[in-house]
Amino acid sequence: MVVRLRLSRFGCKNKPFYRVMAADSRSPRDGKHLEVLGYYNPLAGQDGGKRMGLHFDRIKYWLSVGAQPSEPVQHLLFRSGILPPPTMLAMGHKGGPRDTRPIDPLTGRVITLKSPSSADESESNEGVKKDAEDATSNP
Repeated sequence: MVVRLRLSRFGCKNKPFYRVMAADSRSPRDGKHLEVLGYYNPLAGQDGGKRMGLHFDRIKYWLSVGAQPSEPVQHLLFRSGILPPPTMLAMGHKGGPRDTRPIDPLTGRVITLKSPSSADESESNEGVKKDAEDATSNP
């Protein structure tokens, strides 16, 4: 029995809502499953509601025992930081480049990495310039 981590569709017409499930690869998309591992809402509201919720410990367990994620689940797991980035072949099909910025699984918002402040950069640059001047002045 090959176990797959895949999405199962819920919701109304034109308003999809997915559950991330561990299921036998031979069962239908919305059929019998082994365990519910989280949810994914691609149409989250403008109020910044949750878009994704995952049980990280259970997903890591299923991956450790050999479960294979489907392509959409693989992208979700990459964006949440569980899996390494997928190959470029997987990212290049179906309409062009994908958004690979990491998102916070609790809020569903894009995580922005804070760069060092400009004051720190200017101090480090001054130190480099002084070292370079000292090296050129001493023969």
